[in-house]
Amino acid sequence: MAAQVGQPVGMPAREDSCLSGHGNNQDWIQAAGFASEIHQPVTPATPSARPESLFHLDVRCTIYVRIVIMEAEDSITVRRPQRWSKPMDASMDDADVLWLRSREPFASMDAKSFPRSIPLESILRNDCQIKRCEPGEIIVREGDYGSSAFLVIAGSTKVVVDSLAPAELGRSSSKKLSWFQAARQFLRRSGVSEARRPDEVTTANDSLPSSSSIRLIDDRPAIFLQDFNAVLCDHANVELGPGELFGEVAAMYRSPRTATVIAANEAPLLEIRWQGLRSLRQDKRFAANLDEHYRTHWLKIHLREVPLLRHLPEASLVRVAEATQMRSFGRSEWNSDYKRTRTLPVEQQIKSEPIVCEAGRIPTELVIVRSGFGRLSQQHGASHRTTAYIGKGHVFGLEELSYNSVRPTSTPLLSLQNTLRAVGFLDALFIPAETFASDILPHAHQTELPEKTANLLLQLAAQNLETETNRRQNTRKKPASASQNIDFASATGQHFQQTALLEFIVQSRLNNGRQAMVIDLHRCTRCDDCVKACSDAHDGNPRFVRQGLSHDRLQVVEACMQCSDPVCMIGCPTGSIMRDQESGVVQIHESICVGCGTCASACPYENIRMTEVFDHQGRLYRDATTDLPIEKATKCDMCSKLPSGPACVAACPHDALVRIDLTESKPLQEWLDLRS
Repeated sequence: MAAQVGQPVGMPAREDSCLSGHGNNQDWIQAAGFASEIHQPVTPATPSARPESLFHLDVRCTIYVRIVIMEAEDSITVRRPQRWSKPMDASMDDADVLWLRSREPFASMDAKSFPRSIPLESILRNDCQIKRCEPGEIIVREGDYGSSAFLVIAGSTKVVVDSLAPAELGRSSSKKLSWFQAARQFLRRSGVSEARRPDEVTTANDSLPSSSSIRLIDDRPAIFLQDFNAVLCDHANVELGPGELFGEVAAMYRSPRTATVIAANEAPLLEIRWQGLRSLRQDKRFAANLDEHYRTHWLKIHLREVPLLRHLPEASLVRVAEATQMRSFGRSEWNSDYKRTRTLPVEQQIKSEPIVCEAGRIPTELVIVRSGFGRLSQQHGASHRTTAYIGKGHVFGLEELSYNSVRPTSTPLLSLQNTLRAVGFLDALFIPAETFASDILPHAHQTELPEKTANLLLQLAAQNLETETNRRQNTRKKPASASQNIDFASATGQHFQQTALLEFIVQSRLNNGRQAMVIDLHRCTRCDDCVKACSDAHDGNPRFVRQGLSHDRLQVVEACMQCSDPVCMIGCPTGSIMRDQESGVVQIHESICVGCGTCASACPYENIRMTEVFDHQGRLYRDATTDLPIEKATKCDMCSKLPSGPACVAACPHDALVRIDLTESKPLQEWLDLRS
């Protein structure tokens, strides 16, 4: 009897064709020995053949089904996360939404003005939470960064106009140690990892439990102002009642809170996160009220903060404020995309960034960066290369606009030399060129203007004293002078090395760092004296690891950079992490840190670590309620208490380490020039 290798008995041809269509699976079946069996043709005269053929058919059908299932398992089907996959408060229900819709400003909102994908009811249900505040509770603290605004539903709150002492807000002031105190602290190291005194772990006092500054309100930690009635009597304050909104400026424009707000009595508030606040602007009336409130109370203050505008007369400032437009580009939550975008090729990342102003066009507006970061780039072949980067408080288009405003009429207008792109997120103010020429340039100090423009203004003033003939001769010479004026530093042929360094800094978002730790690898001998000094300065607990991103001879170490945009401060429930107003250092006040890890999760550079804490005898601190270990957030504090400043810098024997401001390119370039 001849051996046959063919179609399994009883399996239809189309099934076999489906099976044979999977070449890899066919090979697998043959390797298993199932497809090479000898099959006897089935006839009615062979009674035992039918059961045997059914067996083979069942085996082969089972194998085929398993193969199809295995192929389906090569891909996994999941549900794409949606914007409201995680609502702000999961307990918000339809009754809460209906109640909110009956109150202002939501009662007068037109539901039809919201798109179907983001209806008003869904915004209230997912982007809001009702928060019950008790008398004396601190709702927001001056200097904190926040991501939400608050609407007073009932009761009243007090806005403290004067600044409160850090101790009143649960924060300890950082005082410099003397050299003797620093030496004594070094000699009295505990030898225990992350040792803390009881007052550094909590503000609670067992003998006076009611005086605790931190309490749990509806399962959330809340900080209270001690004897707040006396504090309110001693400080100027403003009362906010039902229907009034506060905190929207800090939430929308990533700026620190400008005042402390305290609950005067039991006050239910509606907390609205910034995404919901932005969506609520679909209602034109609500958006107009927000813009009017900002223009009335904040715009002139923010304009005054710009050095170019600080000397404007009040009448000119009012006209500038009326003409100013506000626009945003990119995503405010840039830190959530940081790890993904930093690995993209430079050309691809630049192309993905929104264009704010494009090179080659005549400037029509002066751009003032209110928050976020921008990249300046120029065309280089088929792509762009970075020439500089700008951040909060910087202006763009000043050189071109100021030159165009004072240039001789015989010379052409100067176009933008660089393209401005939003790096992650950029929020800016736009002042029309006409307003700049009429209300800003005449009152700007020469020290605030570009050097070439200031020189041109002096030349034009001198020309007014000359005769008409000499004036015409100087005017004819002016085009040559104009060509020198447009020869910006970024257009003089920057070295490729400098361009690559700028692109490395921007792509890695290191331009966010005010005090970045940079190591010159050509001088560093890897002795780790910097790490040892940091450990000695913090009772044996180093606050950084000598590793990080590198470019050529430079390494940016994984240590807190005291960021210009400290996203780690957003969402802290007790305000324990804040920026010191004098030093600019982002500090953690451990006595009110609840160990939630919000700051560590938000830091895109992973420079904050959560650690369990012990007493000086090595005993672990535990929560009296849950018996869980107490954790605290730890990070570099720039050795703010030491008289020497950062110990890492002082200890480096080879001058290989520096703490430097990377929010501008000039300090790093000057440091490199001194070492070359």
